Amino acid sequence: VQLQASGGGLVQAGDSLSLSCAASGRTFSSRAMGWFRQAPGKEREFVAAITWSGSSTYYADSVKGRFTISRDNAKNTVSLQMNSLRAEDTAVYYCAAGRSSSPSDNARTYDYWGQGTQVTVSS
Repeated sequence: VQLQASGGGLVQAGDSLSLSCAASGRTFSSRAMGWFRQAPGKEREFVAAITWSGSSTYYADSVKGRFTISRDNAKNTVSLQMNSLRAEDTAVYYCAAGRSSSPSDNARTYDYWGQGTQVTVSS
């Protein structure tokens, strides 16, 4: 599975931004997908995940109620809609394909990673 993330940019606090991750590979639809982020000087952290079918989603407490993860298995894409952005959301955002159909907040359970897309939120 190869992943290509896009949609990052520079926005102001309170704005919205939508990230997209395009996947190639036959096993995309059977894998859970996740979004992680890494801010300068910090470790990579979990943001959101979605089951293979899209029936269940999971979020870090810091983004719950503001971010929404979704997927379209027909188009091999997973998206992250980010609303009410804050300065602390500034980071490089990575999409990842899980080892199985069940999502996890543990980066070690994801086998494939996109190249990352920069999100910068000015306050």
